[in-house]
Amino acid sequence: MAMPGNTFSVDTSTKYDDDGRLKRTGTWVTASAHIVTAVIGSGVLSLAWAVAQLGWIAGPIILAIFSLITLYTSCLLSDCYRFPDPVTGTRNRKYMTMVKNILGGMQYKLCGWAQYVNLVGITIGYSITASISMVAIKRSNCFHKNGHLAKCHTPNYPFMLIFGVFEILLSQIPDFHELSWLSILAAIMSFGYASIGVGLSIAKIAGGGHVDTGLTGVRVGVDVTSSQKMWNTFQSIGNIAFAYAFSTVLVEIQDTLKSSPPENKEMKKATITGVSITTTFYILCGLLGYSAFGNDAPGNFLTGFGFYEPFWLVDIGNIFIVIHLVGAYQVFAQPIFDLVESSCTRRWPESEFITKEYVVNFPMIGSLRINLFRSIWRALYVVFTTVLAMLLPFFNSILGLLGAISFWPLTVYFPTEMHLVQAKVPKFSITWIGLKTLAMFCLVVTLLAAAGSIEGIVHELKTYAPFS
Repeated sequence: MAMPGNTFSVDTSTKYDDDGRLKRTGTWVTASAHIVTAVIGSGVLSLAWAVAQLGWIAGPIILAIFSLITLYTSCLLSDCYRFPDPVTGTRNRKYMTMVKNILGGMQYKLCGWAQYVNLVGITIGYSITASISMVAIKRSNCFHKNGHLAKCHTPNYPFMLIFGVFEILLSQIPDFHELSWLSILAAIMSFGYASIGVGLSIAKIAGGGHVDTGLTGVRVGVDVTSSQKMWNTFQSIGNIAFAYAFSTVLVEIQDTLKSSPPENKEMKKATITGVSITTTFYILCGLLGYSAFGNDAPGNFLTGFGFYEPFWLVDIGNIFIVIHLVGAYQVFAQPIFDLVESSCTRRWPESEFITKEYVVNFPMIGSLRINLFRSIWRALYVVFTTVLAMLLPFFNSILGLLGAISFWPLTVYFPTEMHLVQAKVPKFSITWIGLKTLAMFCLVVTLLAAAGSIEGIVHELKTYAPFS
């Protein structure tokens, strides 16, 4: 904070915002990049499988419903960034702070559990997905060299360790505001591999060959049993919910925007842009992937080896996935880092181990602020998520469960409840009834998706041998 007095008046006006913090410089373009980075992640890879479980009718409808719900509730959430007035009120820099100031009490604690459990889960899920893509690169080259029937089994665990080392290094970047370049790079990568997946699907469709598809997806008695059909349907809904999971970091993304134009207006523009772009890719990946593979669509359509050739393009797509998830991991991990570091700083403000920073110059990179506590704690967190990823490497089931855990509380319930309070919506008015109905509908969907995903994890654990 600048000291009072005329000497610092110019410095304050040019370097600090209205809340005394360093001036934010983000625009709706950079916020859109953050959103695309957060949304187009490992979820896009499972959409062909999800549509195969749902079929031509329910698949596109559910994709569209989740898109519209996410867009609507994200706009409600962006208005709560400042409270009580969405333009001139006090900033809520974190999701939990927003819930505390608007809803208070027990809701604040429930939000904290929901948000941070989900964030931890997403970083674990990204560790799993990145390692699967790295393995796919090695297997793709093996299949190209030795034929498509060759035994090219490769364990995931060494690649999870490699991914973890990269995340330990990147986690030393002090805060979210210094990650714009990483988000833009990751967004480009997400466009790249989604486009490659779409292109390969189109090429497979154009190449002919019969695949079984249907209005209701996989067929009972032919592809699956009736119970498998039910559980897979629920799990696929969770996969689609996970694909739209970015509400957990929406507030942190909005906090990067400069004060003028008003943050809520710019964030709505960014949200519309980001969700529209991702929904377009989701529909293309889901529907074209289903057209290409039919009811046999793999759980991950770039690593399930429905595509073998051109092997180099499959490799590039998986390289893009890895680069994207390296950046996306940081987008979702930063709120966790900030929570622990802020809490420790408040509790032990006199500790040099926790508060003192050192400026270290690195060749070709520049100067970097190093803090001993931050470096050790963040490294330990990455180790923790890497170990859990090794213990539970179940792609579709984990994604479905994460989507179920996060979608209802963070994407629907808290945004609608905060809007009702901030906008002072009268009880039992049409708007009040509509938002309550939406929340109840999404709760039912969430419970079904969670049940399907848990059943999938239990089923896979029966035959799973850790570290094999």
